[in-house]
Amino acid sequence: MKINPGRLIRHIFPDMIWEIDDRDGVFLTFDDGPTPGITEWILATLKQYDAKATFFVLGKNVELYPDLYQKILDAGHKIGNHTYSHQKGWRMSLESYVEDVDFADTLLHTDLFRPPYAQVTPTQMRVLGQRYKIIMWNILSRDYARTVSPTQCYKGVAKHLAPGAIIAFHDSEKSFRNMSYALPRVLERVKELGLRCKIIEL
Repeated sequence: MKINPGRLIRHIFPDMIWEIDDRDGVFLTFDDGPTPGITEWILATLKQYDAKATFFVLGKNVELYPDLYQKILDAGHKIGNHTYSHQKGWRMSLESYVEDVDFADTLLHTDLFRPPYAQVTPTQMRVLGQRYKIIMWNILSRDYARTVSPTQCYKGVAKHLAPGAIIAFHDSEKSFRNMSYALPRVLERVKELGLRCKIIEL
């Protein structure tokens, strides 16, 4: 049986933040950027709908594309830490994993963190949880999955939209086919439901 890492880790770490108590807001998040050509498209689409989001960026990409990173900040979006080099915590020692996260934070200066692949050990999360708020999700778009069609990506998000939802998209070339189809339609649906897309502020 294939184990869903997100579901498993939610069971192990109930203190992580999987949704937010908010009466009229949903929380779009984008992992893995900034990515040339993709981030600009996301920013333009969010602006069209007057929507705000939280970008869980990679430190190495911020170093490579500082101007693109600055565009995210200038547009009024929130930044979260997604490690420096997109590491899987299950494969790393505590010291190496925490070092990677903290090195990213020398560039990002944020108290929000999301582990790539949701692959972290209890010890890693216990240590990182002392200085970061660990932000997960309760709606995973699966925009990265080749077996998921653009329509399925959108429907998988739309059917679960509700106040307080944290939605995980990806700011990457791999995810663009599905994400670029789903995002505008999700934003339309959010508007129809009378909700607003907000940044994560805790």
